[in-house]
Amino acid sequence: MTIRLPGADGRLRTYEPRRAPLVVSTGTPFTSRTVYAAAHVVADPYADVSPDAPAAVDWDATLAFRRHLWSHGLGVAEAMDTAQRGTGLDWAGAAELIRRSAAEANAVGGRIACGAGTDQLAAGSLAEIRAAYEEQLAVVEGAGAQAILMASRALAATAGGPEDYLDLYGHLLHQVADPVIVHWLGSMFDPALEGYWGSADLDTATEVFLEIVAAHPDKVDGVKISLLDARREIDLRRRLPWGVRCYTGDDFHYPELIAGDEKGFSHALLGVFDPLGPMAAEAVRTLDTGDTAGFRELLDPTVELSRHLFQSPTRFYKTGVVLLAWLAGHQDHFTMVGGLQSARSLPHLVKAYELADVLGLFPDPERAETRMRTLLSLYGVDG
Repeated sequence: MTIRLPGADGRLRTYEPRRAPLVVSTGTPFTSRTVYAAAHVVADPYADVSPDAPAAVDWDATLAFRRHLWSHGLGVAEAMDTAQRGTGLDWAGAAELIRRSAAEANAVGGRIACGAGTDQLAAGSLAEIRAAYEEQLAVVEGAGAQAILMASRALAATAGGPEDYLDLYGHLLHQVADPVIVHWLGSMFDPALEGYWGSADLDTATEVFLEIVAAHPDKVDGVKISLLDARREIDLRRRLPWGVRCYTGDDFHYPELIAGDEKGFSHALLGVFDPLGPMAAEAVRTLDTGDTAGFRELLDPTVELSRHLFQSPTRFYKTGVVLLAWLAGHQDHFTMVGGLQSARSLPHLVKAYELADVLGLFPDPERAETRMRTLLSLYGVDG
């Protein structure tokens, strides 16, 4: 069987899908790395919502996807930007997601960490921003989950300089009940975060970031670096206080960063591990045995897909993630919160399908092919 796929030049070409999926083992705990997949939410396609209405979530399918990740030994990073936080999922929806997912994690014994930010504010004073963070931290801690201290658009817009970041983060870290993960999300993921830590110069921003962590090492489990700059992440992780982990959020260079070097390695908290879950877990279990070459052999071929999904404008990577979840059978439709299924072109989606198929990511390749034909037909392509 073959399928005709349109390319970027608009011409149709014949493609022969893979017939068998990649075979992976299941869920023994990892021993060498702590690994989270930042998971997407499944929209309710039957909800009658307007573009400005609160998101309608299919809770059963959303929680089932988290159980899929946990079954392979991965942790779940909940209510992050992969879940369309700030691009359709508002704070009320994120709070419900946190409560439901944390309860599910407790029921099945899954690892979970949840984002706490300030997205209930469009803008505000420093005092209002602090109160917004405190409200969200209370929800995360009340649900029994570890907190991920997310970057704040409101703080980026309001802070007068590095001292405001030092003061606010210092206050929050002083009062958290348990060590948190501090997230540095680059402006390629969210343009509203340009100049975070009080400077558009990344060297200066790095010094402020490290000063915050160094002042509270007992309250920081780790830092998540999402800058798509492997050298900067390596330099930064070598300067972290003893016991503070570096979680890579670099969806371009994750194999080399997780593998590490003679001076250390990164753990992982990655959006691309949503579609790569089983393969990523297999690779990490290989790394647990000391087989770095085998780890790279499994994970290096996935980078082309990841770079494709996260190509500029990077913030729309979530469209490809949800497409692959639908093709893989984790949900029954290709619908997203806020209608973001339309954020990428048909050639982009077609290439995502082809790259994922080559890797063997679809548990049922025939179903993936059938669903891809359905999508193509909506665009007028006779596949």
